[in-house]
This record gives sequence, structure tokens and C-alpha cells, in this order.
Amino acid sequence: MDHQVAYALIDVWLKELRHRSYRNLVSLIGHPETRQVLGEDQKKYQLEAEVFWDSKKGGAVRVMVAADNGGLSAFKPLTSDFIMAPDGSFVGESLGGY
Repeated sequence: MDHQVAYALIDVWLKELRHRSYRNLVSLIGHPETRQVLGEDQKKYQLEAEVFWDSKKGGAVRVMVAADNGGLSAFKPLTSDFIMAPDGSFVGESLGGY
């Protein structure tokens, strides 16, 4: 899997999710979304977005997007995330594996 391509795909989806409201993101808790997309390297990538409480229910939510290519990377996908507070502000972001 090409990490640069995978992170570019993750970033596109995270940007979309950053434009959603806190309330909309909360509604996604427990309902992961997946996409299969073609990367610029012409390979298929599986993306999964998941939203969950960062520390306690009713507080900040963590929004994570993971990418793999269906091979061994499915066991340790590349991830990136952000945390949104209830007031809609962004708390932090990170890169790394699960």
C-alpha cells in the first residue's frame, strides 16, 4: 500500500467530516461508514470512518478515518483523526495506527 496515496484519501474524507456539525457527528456514533475508492496509483483502497466518544458520553467526539488495501494492511490500517468539542471547536488531531 502506498502510504502517501492512502493518507491523501484519508485527508479528503476527514475534510468532509470536519464540515459537519457536532450534532451530526454524534448521530454517527455506532454507525461506521465505509467507502471503496480508487487511489491515484490506480489501486483500490478501503476507507472506514468511525465516530466515538473521546472520553465520556456527551463530551468531545473523536472522528477517525482508516485506510487499507485489503492485504496485510487490513490488520494495521493507516489512520488519522480529529476531536471535536461540543461547541464545535477542534481539540486535536493525530496520525498513526490503531
